[in-house]
Amino acid sequence: MDEVKVVVTHRERTTLRVGDVFLKVDADRARTGVEVEAMAMAPIPTPEILWCKPPVLALAALPGTALGRLGEPSAASPAAWAAAGAAVRTLHDAPLPPWPGRSVDAIAADLDRECEWLVAGGVLPAALVTRNREIAEAALRPWTPVFTHGDLQITHVFVAGDELTGVIDWSEACRGDAMFDLATLTLGHEDRLGDLLAGYGRDVDLDVIRAWWSLRSLLASRWLIENGFDPSAPGCEFDVLRARM
Repeated sequence: MDEVKVVVTHRERTTLRVGDVFLKVDADRARTGVEVEAMAMAPIPTPEILWCKPPVLALAALPGTALGRLGEPSAASPAAWAAAGAAVRTLHDAPLPPWPGRSVDAIAADLDRECEWLVAGGVLPAALVTRNREIAEAALRPWTPVFTHGDLQITHVFVAGDELTGVIDWSEACRGDAMFDLATLTLGHEDRLGDLLAGYGRDVDLDVIRAWWSLRSLLASRWLIENGFDPSAPGCEFDVLRARM
């Protein structure tokens, strides 16, 4: 008999695995709707939807393994990273989803609030936060919106050998900045950015990608801490921020 395995759990969502079936239970039914619609629109491989009865979404497991994990060197080949880059380019070239993403002003306001929290609570040194806040400024500029995954963590991209087999967790998909997806996928794996961009096949602003590394790490730290995750683990968000010094 298959065991029930808790893949990830926090206050917003729990994902369970039973055999080759994943059950996602989301407190926000609207997010489930976004995930279903985004996967239907995405021009790249996604998990098969077995059934959806909000707040539960049942998905078939993808073949292959994750491109890597935060805090560990990626064992995936340069060709696999390039295949991921080509898939991201295909997504970014696709028609926009009908729902909007977050504005630059909203992101900037969140960034200011999170930086204040990190310093006021003594979570990180003020100089470290200030330096990364300065770097993050380069991402806070107008951009031409594309179809973004919105949470393109390295564990959300699956490969088998040199081939991409699919991308999971589409609940944050929206119109957004292409550089954000590229930065999210290479967060903590900056050494693989060249492989990713070889497949992406388009000139990018490396300073903006670096800015998003800082910005995403600053924005995510409080949420991670409050939901039982550790941004201070080796190779994770705090190390990303320290690397900018």
